[in-house]
Amino acid sequence: MSQHLQFNRILSVILFLGSACTCFAGEADAASINSGDTAWILTATALVLFMTMPGLALFYGGLVRSKNVLSVMAQCAGIACLASVLWAVCLYSLAFKGGDGGWIGNLDAAFLKGVGTETSGGGDIPETLWVMFQMTFAIITPALYVGAVVERMKFSAIMLFSALWLLLVYTPVCHWVWGGGWLYEMGIKDLAGGIVVHATAGVSALVMAIILGKRRGFPEHPHPPHNPGMVYIGASMLWVGWFGFNAGSQVSAGQGAGMSMLVTHLSAATAAGVWAILERVLNGKSSLVGMVTGLIAGLATITPASGDVGPMGAIAIGAIAAIICYFAVNLIRNKLHIDDSLDVFAVHGVGGILGTILLCFFGQESLGGLGLVKPTGEQLSIQLTGLGVTVVWSAVATVIIMLVVKAIIGIRVDNEEEDRGMDLTDHGEDAYSEV
Repeated sequence: MSQHLQFNRILSVILFLGSACTCFAGEADAASINSGDTAWILTATALVLFMTMPGLALFYGGLVRSKNVLSVMAQCAGIACLASVLWAVCLYSLAFKGGDGGWIGNLDAAFLKGVGTETSGGGDIPETLWVMFQMTFAIITPALYVGAVVERMKFSAIMLFSALWLLLVYTPVCHWVWGGGWLYEMGIKDLAGGIVVHATAGVSALVMAIILGKRRGFPEHPHPPHNPGMVYIGASMLWVGWFGFNAGSQVSAGQGAGMSMLVTHLSAATAAGVWAILERVLNGKSSLVGMVTGLIAGLATITPASGDVGPMGAIAIGAIAAIICYFAVNLIRNKLHIDDSLDVFAVHGVGGILGTILLCFFGQESLGGLGLVKPTGEQLSIQLTGLGVTVVWSAVATVIIMLVVKAIIGIRVDNEEEDRGMDLTDHGEDAYSEV
C-alpha cells in the first residue's frame, strides 16, 4: 500500500514538472513575439491593403473615361480576392519556405500548414501576421498593371492572366529577393519592392500594352481623365498607405521604420513639386493630375531605397524621379505611341528600376545614407544583375501568359463593347446612371 502511495507521489511530481515545462515553453514562445512590432505590422498591413482598395481603384478609376470606371474597380477587387486565396493555398509557401539560395521555395506550408500564432515570421511577429502582410504586396502588385490595359482587356482575361502571373512571375522573384533565394544571398537591396513589385509589374504592363494593342482612337484622339478629383483622392490614399508599404517593410516599430517613413514622404513631396514645375515650364500650366502622377513616381522610386538613404538623399531621389519619369511618359506615349494607358511602366517600372540603382549611391554615408550598402561599384553590380534577370524573366513570362490566355478565352473586348464601355458590357452596371 505504501509503495503504491509512493509511486503515485512520484508520478504526480513528474506530471507537475512536465506541466511546468510546457507552461514555461509556452511563455517562452509568447515572449518571442514582440507586441510593439506586432501592433505596428497590424497597422501597416491595413495600410497596404488600403492602397489597393480603395486607393489604387479610385486613382485608376478617375483616370479612365466614365464608361469604364467600374470595370477598373472590379479588376482591382477581383485581383485582391484572387491573390488572397492563391497566397494562402500555395504562393506564400513557394515564396518564403525552403529553397535556400535557389529559384523557388517548396510546398511545406501549402494551405498554410504549420502556420500559426505560435510561430514567428519575418522577425518577432506572429507568422500569421507575416503571411497577411506579405499577402497585401501580392495583391497590389498585379493590380498595378491593370492601368496599362484599361478600357479594352476582358475582365475574365485579367483574372486568368493574374493567376498565372502571380505563380510564374511574382512568386519566383519574391523568393529570389525576400525569401532567401539567390539574389538575397548575393546581397541585393530592395526593402519594399523596387524589383519585386515595381519592376515586375511595370515591365509586364509594357509588354501587355504592346500585345493587346491600342485603344480605339489612340493617339489621334485623347482619352482624358473623366474625374481628376477622384484621381486626387486615390493618390492621397496611396500616399498614406505607402507608409505601411515602406516603413512596414522594416518589420519592426524601431528606428528603421521612422527613417523609412520620413524618406518616403520627402521623396513623394519633392517629386510632386518638381513635376509641377516641369509642367509649368514646358506646358505653361501645372495640372492636378500631373502633380499626383509625380507624387506616385516619387513613391515608387524611393520604395527600394527607403531602408538605406537619408533625408537629403530622399529629396534628391524624388527630384530625379520626377524628371526621368516625366520624360519617360512623353517618350512612351507621344514618341513611341505605345498605349500604356495610365503610364504604368513610365511611372512604376522606370521609378522602381531607377530607385534600385540610385540606392547604391545615396545609400553611402558620404551622401547622407545609412551606410548599410556595399561599396558603390560592388552594390551596383548586384543591383543590375537582379534588375536584368527580373526584367527579362518578367517580359518573357508575360508574353507566354498573354498568348496562353488569348488562346483559351481571348484577351480583348470587341469594337462594339469597347465603344459602349466595359462597365455595361462586362459588368452590366453604369457608374453614372441618370435617376
